[in-house]
Amino acid sequence: MRVRAPELPSNQAWLNIDRPLSLQQLRGQVVILDFWTYCCINCLHVLPDLKYLEQKFQDQLTVIGIHSAKFDNEKDVENIRQAILRYDIEHPVLIDSGFEVWEQYAVRAWPTLMVIDPEGYVVSCVAGEGHRDDLEQIVEQLVQEHQGKRTFSAQNFSLKLEKQRQPLITPLAFPGKVLATTASLFITDSGHHRLVISSLEGEVQHLIGTGQSGLVDGCFSEAQFSSPQGMAFDAKNQLLYVADTENHAIRQIDLQRQVVKTIAGTGKQSQNIRPHGGAGLTTKLNSPWDLQQIGNSLFIAMAGAHQIWELQLETLTIATYAGRGAEACIDGCLTKSAFAQPSGITTDGKELLIADSEVSSVRGINLAEQQVRTICGSGELFGFGDVDGSGAEVRLQHCLGVEYFQDYLWVADTYNNKIKRVDTCTGICETVLGGGTGEREDESMSLKFSEPSGLSGIDSFLFIADTNNHIIRRANINTWEVNIMNFPQLCAPDFCFP
Repeated sequence: MRVRAPELPSNQAWLNIDRPLSLQQLRGQVVILDFWTYCCINCLHVLPDLKYLEQKFQDQLTVIGIHSAKFDNEKDVENIRQAILRYDIEHPVLIDSGFEVWEQYAVRAWPTLMVIDPEGYVVSCVAGEGHRDDLEQIVEQLVQEHQGKRTFSAQNFSLKLEKQRQPLITPLAFPGKVLATTASLFITDSGHHRLVISSLEGEVQHLIGTGQSGLVDGCFSEAQFSSPQGMAFDAKNQLLYVADTENHAIRQIDLQRQVVKTIAGTGKQSQNIRPHGGAGLTTKLNSPWDLQQIGNSLFIAMAGAHQIWELQLETLTIATYAGRGAEACIDGCLTKSAFAQPSGITTDGKELLIADSEVSSVRGINLAEQQVRTICGSGELFGFGDVDGSGAEVRLQHCLGVEYFQDYLWVADTYNNKIKRVDTCTGICETVLGGGTGEREDESMSLKFSEPSGLSGIDSFLFIADTNNHIIRRANINTWEVNIMNFPQLCAPDFCFP
């Protein structure tokens, strides 16, 4: 028995379009409903698959994103708009604020994709990522069937994309991570697919990358990245390592020779979540998000695999270091431990310290004993909030950045729009910066962060990537004075001229 697809509500907000859509209006089209939430790495992995299908079946297929938020911060329409801009989503998105559509379609997990035929019936449902080939086959079969039945009709709506209303023309676009050294400030200008190197005062020293998404090695002006995130700097050899997140690769930047090369990853996402490894350039990776170098080892927060990996820099071999691949918070030995989308990594010399974003917790890996512990946070996938305190009573909300600096661990509590400070010995966590409102930038209210994602300390200064505000802040931790950094020589790639 075929099931009629429940109609979409007309009283909810929509993005990328200026009026609500109905399934009745879309009769004659194959429709895919993508139930997603923008914190979810698996949901982000589905987006390239949907873009591929939209381009292949552009006259027969309509994709609609149904955003059903996990975290409180993701319920805000402006924050969802920023996610649409960040991930270049070009199909209509319905804000399912009360989980009405989620419940009508009996969805149980992010992401879930519902396929609706041109006559308005649900014909398939898949959960999780990695279903592009199956979806392609289903859509092809529906196209053949309904071309024969002459039941296709053209789309009768026009898009009004958020990126047309709000172009990314700021000098920085969604800066993800920042790394401060004695001589330079390294910034992953993630929304512009490039790296910016400046002095600590904002004088631009180098731009690395064309500003177009791609995977290209070579000189600084020719290289390409795709939403780069975390970095590690080898001062002795003047090498910068970059987690090239959407390329699923680790890149090495030789600052003396001014050359970029790939040292790990194939450019394709791995679907293997079990611990494994091999030669760097032949081993597929899964959304590396942040890096920490210790000696000849480069430790990687592999967000997509829910693991910590290790790249041996002498041999360029790479393998899982900790985490069995399950999305969970499990302490203990390396092989039995589990993480949930680790997105930030740093060290105090004894432990790797990790922002475990989907369980909103800070984790530690003792390097000598090779044991994993939870330092603060609930350790639960839905145990989030905004509570200072100690250990398990602490509540964070999708923390993405960590930096060990001046005997404390500093945490970018991203979805609480705050910077917090943790004593790793006691697990005591306290808010030090930010009001948590998440409002857009207002110079008169300079401590209103909007999803800060990265931070780095040097001397008495903490540099903060204030991601959705498209700026870098500099905080003096002795006086708590916070300034917005200016980069007078910097502009968006499309607006830069020789």
